[in-house]
Amino acid sequence: MEDSENSHSIRDVIESFVEQIQTTRKMLFGITISALILAPLAIGLSAYLVKHEHFFFILDEYDEFGTFLVILLVTVIIVSSIWLVLGIRQFAMLKSWNSRYSNYIKKKEKLDEKISASFDLDEDQET
Repeated sequence: MEDSENSHSIRDVIESFVEQIQTTRKMLFGITISALILAPLAIGLSAYLVKHEHFFFILDEYDEFGTFLVILLVTVIIVSSIWLVLGIRQFAMLKSWNSRYSNYIKKKEKLDEKISASFDLDEDQET
């Protein structure tokens, strides 16, 4: 009896772990979507500012501010590019997780049905 209780508790721990991972996956999906939207927006805005007709005027006229502006825009472009690449990689990993999770659920259901059938358990008779 103790072995079945231990295996049942191990199964419960694994199930709760998988559910926690699924919750974390949903949060990561939101972060990934924000990276895929905000990073290109920041890169586009930075490129627009660099291409603006007054950009070089500001660089010539305001030395310290122009230098700060160039450093800021380069930093935004670099960080946004990294964020975009990481967002794309994370999206691919989450997509892979979805398929593996679906396979896990299907296998778990088949195993539950097989165990129930082998012990002649009816789902309505469970206590």
